[in-house]
Amino acid sequence: MERTIAKELLSIGAVFLRPEQPFTWASGIKSPIYCDNRLTLSAPAVREKVEAGLASLVKQYYPECEMLMGTSTAGIAHAAITATILGLPMGYVRGEAKTHGRTNRIEGKMEPGTKVVVIEDLISTGGSAIEVVEALREAGACVLGIVSIFTYGMKKGLERIAAAGTENHSLCNLDTLVEVAAEEGRIAPEWKERILAFRNNPSDETWINQ
Repeated sequence: MERTIAKELLSIGAVFLRPEQPFTWASGIKSPIYCDNRLTLSAPAVREKVEAGLASLVKQYYPECEMLMGTSTAGIAHAAITATILGLPMGYVRGEAKTHGRTNRIEGKMEPGTKVVVIEDLISTGGSAIEVVEALREAGACVLGIVSIFTYGMKKGLERIAAAGTENHSLCNLDTLVEVAAEEGRIAPEWKERILAFRNNPSDETWINQ
């Protein structure tokens, strides 16, 4: 599944690998990769494989799941489609509570004790997904874990997710992606190790000139 999803993400340009001209993240970090999984929504054939894959992970790792919760905003559509496949209720968690109406942060009816899986599109440092997990726990949910389309596998993200007492299962990861990209000639073979060096230490920019 990891290789299949990697090929699909690359085929529609959802993942950009540009080690020779790094992207600058909001934090100022230089990155050889930029991931935009929102593009899967407008590619029906790829979307079908992604959502089927997410549903498969939920069934495999969390067969007791009672509800899916998407992260706002990137995880909402994926949670909705995956929930339809699984025949489960879904909702989503806002970045912050509304300042009007019912001032909800969690949208969708969720009873205390509900066994929930969080659906996220991308895991980097894990911050946004963990915020959702914590919000759900505060509302009384039993969060089983996080399922995502792609993970960078960054040490910081892995440590933060573990420290939050949860786990992540992803359809694809950076190691598989760069392997497939090199096989398809999208990056020079020697760039594989440089990109992984970035992943292992994002604040160290020595990989750029290696």
